[in-house]
Amino acid sequence: MNNFWFSFIPKLNNKIWLLTFGRLLSQIGSGFTLFYAPIFFVNEVGLSATSVGIALGSGSISGIVGRFLGGWFTDSPAWGRRKTLLLSAAISAIADVALFFTHDLQTLILGNLLMGLGIGLYWPATEAAVADLSTPEQRNEAFAVTRLADSMGLSIGVVWGGAIIASGTDFRWLFFIDGISFVVFFGLVYVAIAETYQFKEHQNSGYRGWLIALRDRRLMVFLLVNIIITLYIAQLQSSLPLYFSNFVPRGDSGIGFSPRIISIIFSWHIIFAAITQLPVARYLNRFSRPRALIFSLLLWSMGFSLIWVTGKGIFNEAIAVAFVALSILALAMVAYTPAASALVVDLSPPELRGVYLSLNSQCWAIGYLIGPPLGGLALDQDSLVFVHGFWLMLAVSVIVGIVILLYLESLLTSTTM
Repeated sequence: MNNFWFSFIPKLNNKIWLLTFGRLLSQIGSGFTLFYAPIFFVNEVGLSATSVGIALGSGSISGIVGRFLGGWFTDSPAWGRRKTLLLSAAISAIADVALFFTHDLQTLILGNLLMGLGIGLYWPATEAAVADLSTPEQRNEAFAVTRLADSMGLSIGVVWGGAIIASGTDFRWLFFIDGISFVVFFGLVYVAIAETYQFKEHQNSGYRGWLIALRDRRLMVFLLVNIIITLYIAQLQSSLPLYFSNFVPRGDSGIGFSPRIISIIFSWHIIFAAITQLPVARYLNRFSRPRALIFSLLLWSMGFSLIWVTGKGIFNEAIAVAFVALSILALAMVAYTPAASALVVDLSPPELRGVYLSLNSQCWAIGYLIGPPLGGLALDQDSLVFVHGFWLMLAVSVIVGIVILLYLESLLTSTTM
């Protein structure tokens, strides 16, 4: 029986497991604030949904800079993966200090700019480290394991965060706990994780590496669809909690789910993502990366359609429909993240993994730059037809991504023939 359960655990380098544990800790802290921050800043601090969306999106501006520097530093012998991760954790902890003291839009923007910079530095370095420590055959599951840690950490953080808020504790203390999690992550990387890549004396660096990546037609085509999917993820984390809070009917008792119900729904979303991460990654291994991403897009469309159904009150049990919708969106996310990272690593030369993964991560910055303001603007409209129809428009938009992925698959096929 023990051998049966252990067969589901991928055999990976021990350093991947250490990095995974560090990500688990930091994501627990992020889970405390991720889904509740928009509600707090709108309903408690008194900022408009549009201004909060702009503030959350501002982190993507510094995130673009951070990802550029993160890719450069990650491929630089002077920095490498390890030092870049340490710098990222330090800046993210400082960002939480700023968010802890936020009482106005200016401080909120400052905190998000710092957090965006820290996250921007983090992603190219951590993804490159995972790629360094795994073989091509292991890569999809290696990325799935680290994403599993993200999902588990977020789920624990969301549950604890909801419990802390329900107990009457000031929400601001959740930013303090988030900051502590980054300090712990810094300590783990500093003590237990050595540099993962053996740098050559002469290798492509600086602008030459970026020029090589930017001329890679296959990568550029993939980045288009990657921006679309990250825009979808941004809606889950910035617009959807507020939509559930202020617009979804709940039978005869009025409009909007309670914070407790929202906490339970999103906790389930993340827990379900954690449960299904490895099985979905293992199942999609039999398909090409573009086909796996097309599968993800179809799930995004189904999930957003059900969000529209929830808001329209077509069924009396709106909470049940919301649970189904978030379950499907969890599957969409777990199908997307490992396949996307593995595809970029497949396309990149080993000495330019940081740069390629930086461009991949830039899509998250762009998606989060566009997504929160777009969602906030939709939710600020007077017309409920537009507010509810926003989710249906997202569901239809996946057609664009599917067409791009079919073209990418033809490019990949032609280059291997």
